[in-house]
Amino acid sequence: MNLTFRKATKEDVFFIVQMLADDDLGQLREDFRDPLPEIYYQAFANIIKDENQELIVVENENAEIIGTLQLTFIPYLTYQGGIRAQIEAVRIHKDYRGQGIGHLFFEWAIQRSKERGAHLLQLTTDKKRPDAIRFYENLGFRASHEGMKIHF
Repeated sequence: MNLTFRKATKEDVFFIVQMLADDDLGQLREDFRDPLPEIYYQAFANIIKDENQELIVVENENAEIIGTLQLTFIPYLTYQGGIRAQIEAVRIHKDYRGQGIGHLFFEWAIQRSKERGAHLLQLTTDKKRPDAIRFYENLGFRASHEGMKIHF
């Protein structure tokens, strides 16, 4: 399969949110409808103006968006002023899951993180997603820390 990995454009936002909303947990968080609420376009504008954010899509040979993820590059003082890459909002369109696209997407994201000088790539996933956890473990990710959140 011929895949293209690229930064998202405003025209992609509708398809990205559609994928984000297309699972049990995403349906609880997202407000996917047509037309898409303006808040998503405002968020996109904030993402693209931040040089440490990369909202990425993967297209198939027909130029259809079949996946998305967001990479955040976090500069910090630890690790001697290192850069930590964070991956979020990973989705592969439901019609394309199980074909190895997610694995290729992660290979791309790992390489991109190295290109940006990151010394590690981290992610979080909901404990209610055992298939995702197995997928990440098979890619070499390890549960090395206990993550904690507070929702407002």
